[in-house]
Amino acid sequence: MTAGSLSIRKLTPAIGAELSGIDLSQPLGTELNSEIYNALIEHQVIFFRDQHISPENHLALARTFGEPQPPHPVYPHLEKFKNIVVLKTGPDNLPDTDGWHTDVTFKQNPPFASILVAREVPDCGGDTLWLSLSRAWEMLPKGIQSELEELKAVHDLGDFRNNFALGEADGNAIVEAHQKFGNAIHPVVKTHPVSKRKFLYVNEGFTQHIVGMRATDSNRLLDYLYRHINQPENQVRFKWTPNAIAIWDNRCTWHYATADYLPNKREMHRITVVSDARI
Repeated sequence: MTAGSLSIRKLTPAIGAELSGIDLSQPLGTELNSEIYNALIEHQVIFFRDQHISPENHLALARTFGEPQPPHPVYPHLEKFKNIVVLKTGPDNLPDTDGWHTDVTFKQNPPFASILVAREVPDCGGDTLWLSLSRAWEMLPKGIQSELEELKAVHDLGDFRNNFALGEADGNAIVEAHQKFGNAIHPVVKTHPVSKRKFLYVNEGFTQHIVGMRATDSNRLLDYLYRHINQPENQVRFKWTPNAIAIWDNRCTWHYATADYLPNKREMHRITVVSDARI
């Protein structure tokens, strides 16, 4: 059985494309793998429907992009598959990714990409949104662009503080968490290593402070950038169906998983790819 022939349908002018015509449970071959990779670079997030893939297929797909991330420090993994994170949410395990973010920018080298497979989805709600940080950069006035290019920002645990602070009597757990996971300083403006497009590199989840500014000035600038970035023209919204797959370039996007489906349940399996094998 062959993998098929790839078709690409662009979803918005800024970001997102749905790919069809191929079966990801079959070996793809070098040419098809390259077509999928190129679509990811161009569209920043790509989607597939009705893909009945096994955990082994999921891992094989991830390895065409690069090395899968080791077990996640917070979320559980699928039995016998330590690289596959299980994101199972519902009334007894409330969702915690309903905020705009780029994954783990508190690390010096955040991961390249993620591959998310829908195993159980509600009939209504539970959509995920992505937005393009390169489109957001390109829509800024030139004068503001020039001011931003020399700036850097501090990123830390952000919302993940809740995992270590809730129910604690003092701050020791947070101190230990910061020591374990660390902080990072990143340029406010980066250049994509493949597409060479510039993009804004701040996010509401983890960016805490603009280096060299007073807190009030830093907060004012970050608030302006967040409002500018978070415009519908920069976004794509994906309605999940069973066995749908999303792959996104974590370097130049934000994402937001809506938490509007309770008391229904949602189960997603995710593999994060550490670095881009092609660069």
